[in-house]
Amino acid sequence: MVFPKKAVDIAPHFTHAHTDQDLRQILDLQRRNLKTQISEQTKREQGFVTVSHEWAQLQLMQSLTPQIVAKAGGRVVAYALAMLPPMGGLIPDLQPMFEIIDEVEWNGKYLRDYRYYVMGQICVDEKYRGQGIFDGLYQKHKELYSAGYELLVTEISTSNPRSQRAHERVGFCTIHTHLDHVDEWNIVAWEL
Repeated sequence: MVFPKKAVDIAPHFTHAHTDQDLRQILDLQRRNLKTQISEQTKREQGFVTVSHEWAQLQLMQSLTPQIVAKAGGRVVAYALAMLPPMGGLIPDLQPMFEIIDEVEWNGKYLRDYRYYVMGQICVDEKYRGQGIFDGLYQKHKELYSAGYELLVTEISTSNPRSQRAHERVGFCTIHTHLDHVDEWNIVAWEL
């Protein structure tokens, strides 16, 4: 008699990147979901990522903040990248957000007066979408970072409503909208 695999054996688990291979798998997943690499229909229905990280950038990010991932069968199937505010100059396409973020007000005070960090990007492999992994990644962030930070801040392209809805479901709220050389963005914050 053949027994099916236990759900636990195949279900993704949440952790942080530990190896160079984990980081390479993050970059591969990112590359496959860049808005320049997918169809318009996929962008509308499934969402997309905008920024393409370089190997050295991701290594630096990993050295300063654990990068949260979901793994299944030993492979990274989703990620949620963290960046500290001093890393604002690391990725040129994110500089406009970092230039204005400290001047954004929320709940009566400037973001610079909060202990916050930035979500650098979140992505779930197409085969694993709709299974709660997005929410699980953020719960892992809360578990790992809530002792040291009050807020998690990120920006979402206004042309990516799937991502906006998913972030709102987790508890993020839009606190500012701005336009830069890449797109129009909603800056969103989540109280940890």
